[in-house]
Amino acid sequence: MSDGVSRTALVTGATGGIGEAIVRRLVADGFRVFAAGRRRGRLERLAEEVGGVALAFDVTEEAEVEGARRVLSEANARVDVLVNAAGVFDLSPVTETSEAVLNRNLDANLRGAFSVTRAFLPAMLAAGSGLVIQVGSVAGWRAFPENGAYSASKYGLRGFHEVLLEEIRGTGVRACLLEPGAVDTPIWDPLAPDCSPYLPSRGEMLRPDDVARAVSFVAGLPDPVAVPLLRIERA
Repeated sequence: MSDGVSRTALVTGATGGIGEAIVRRLVADGFRVFAAGRRRGRLERLAEEVGGVALAFDVTEEAEVEGARRVLSEANARVDVLVNAAGVFDLSPVTETSEAVLNRNLDANLRGAFSVTRAFLPAMLAAGSGLVIQVGSVAGWRAFPENGAYSASKYGLRGFHEVLLEEIRGTGVRACLLEPGAVDTPIWDPLAPDCSPYLPSRGEMLRPDDVARAVSFVAGLPDPVAVPLLRIERA
């Protein structure tokens, strides 16, 4: 944690419920926040409202990720805190899960996080400091019916994170896998969780700001303090 010096954060998935809440929280914490996502208009409105910087790119497109890295590099903005919050969520039994749905989850939830981390990690390693926060899920360590594609991506994210921890050990760079339980965001709107025997009701879910507060907690710790794994749930 720096002493009175504004730090830079990059948050992907900033047009989603969790990502937007994280952007708002980190701006309030004094970060210069680059809010990243695919919907430029919504990003720009958010950035204008909270005082952040809109950065439109698709985490599943390697060329766009590299373009975002160049934008920050040319602006002399080294990322101190990277939050990979971009993701999708699909529910269906394994027998009804198409290859397209599987790829959609793997691309957004796993490959995207891998690609963005790979792009911004070298500058952190060169500086000997930085924090990478992966927003995982309870479905990354616990099995639920109809979560085949989603869990495959989130279990994969946990594996990637564990390898990353070993590779950054002793470098001064830290990484945290944040695994929240179900969070009440618009992603549930078409799924009607209150009517499903397999899903928690929306009243039993975490709120986006609960996740944002957890990110704020980890990002606010002194540099020598690492939180490799943080699981949060509704009490």
